[in-house]
Amino acid sequence: MDEKLALLRLEGFQKLLSTLRDNGYVTAGPTVRDGVVVYDEINSVSDLPQGFRDEQAPGRYRLSKNGGSAFFGYAASPQSWKKFLYPSLSKVFSARREGAGFSLIHEHNETVKYALIGARPCEIAAILIQDKVFTGGAHVDDAYKARRENVFIVAVNCAEPGGTCFCASMGTGPSVTAGFDLALTEIVEDDRHVFLVKTGSEKGVSVLAHIPHENADDGFAKKADDVTKAALSKMGRKLDTGGIKELLYGARDSRHWEKVARRCLACANCTMVCPTCFCSSVEDVTSLTGDIAERWRKWDSCFTTDFTYIHGGSVRQTTASRYRHWITHKLGSWHDQFGSSGCVGCGRCITWCPAGIDITEEAAVLRAPVEPSTAEDQGRGHEKP
Repeated sequence: MDEKLALLRLEGFQKLLSTLRDNGYVTAGPTVRDGVVVYDEINSVSDLPQGFRDEQAPGRYRLSKNGGSAFFGYAASPQSWKKFLYPSLSKVFSARREGAGFSLIHEHNETVKYALIGARPCEIAAILIQDKVFTGGAHVDDAYKARRENVFIVAVNCAEPGGTCFCASMGTGPSVTAGFDLALTEIVEDDRHVFLVKTGSEKGVSVLAHIPHENADDGFAKKADDVTKAALSKMGRKLDTGGIKELLYGARDSRHWEKVARRCLACANCTMVCPTCFCSSVEDVTSLTGDIAERWRKWDSCFTTDFTYIHGGSVRQTTASRYRHWITHKLGSWHDQFGSSGCVGCGRCITWCPAGIDITEEAAVLRAPVEPSTAEDQGRGHEKP
């Protein structure tokens, strides 16, 4: 497929949404609700968070109007796109009593087609990671596969990373390189508000053909490049990934885990907002008559004591062991399982941790251990009051 660059004006952006809906897609994108940006069904560009920006720091999120006109001037939402591809609660199968036997009805025939509008580069990287988890091995998750095959992705290159973002350290942003059908770069100037569009698939080429657009010259390509270059200088965090797997494996017995545990609430917020975490449990329920039984899959977390429960108790009984497992898996052993890091640098786990625990700071402390008093002076790896 030959990559195509085009220029899309605001009326063309609205036509993009209507064209996707005409093609049977449910258009899902960012919108504002209850003081945060969430991902939900949208019908018009007026549903997008135009003129909003967010402030993110460890344990802090604030959304406000900045008076601008950008539709995508916010950083990472507390939600991720996995809610559409890997729902938090889904039925695995139903069993119905029929005489002396029963019939089994599998629930993986997903028919909803989603068009994901405004997926950031780090979020697309997360989707590609979950593709490996659910479809890249010998045992394919049929329900995930059915949903994934019905998705159209409209990416948006990042212009405003947040205070907890570090996608540049993970090689997942701020510019998207793969995994999209169409990629947009929003260009806002005093006298112009346009989108540079790049095609990434044959589906993208087909949709673009039905949308009013103009050919983009090299000047606009440079403007788009300047947007993502400027984003690089706005990253709120950095993570040194050199030898990090070996670093974490070697820190198994570090006393630092106990220091983190005295702050960690084991609330599982970090895993719930993470776009790549995939832990789940199953629950069987039956009707009061005993004629119908259902099995449901729901999100779980390695921070819960029941997650590793086997006969005799939980394998990881302490908060220290559970945090150690989470960060070691996310940044280290994920490489052994799936060939890449399990972290895309979106910063959600930092922002939405009630205790403000910062994965980049904890990794840095393990890399360069310091005395507790020094760590407190530096604001890194210390206990908060």
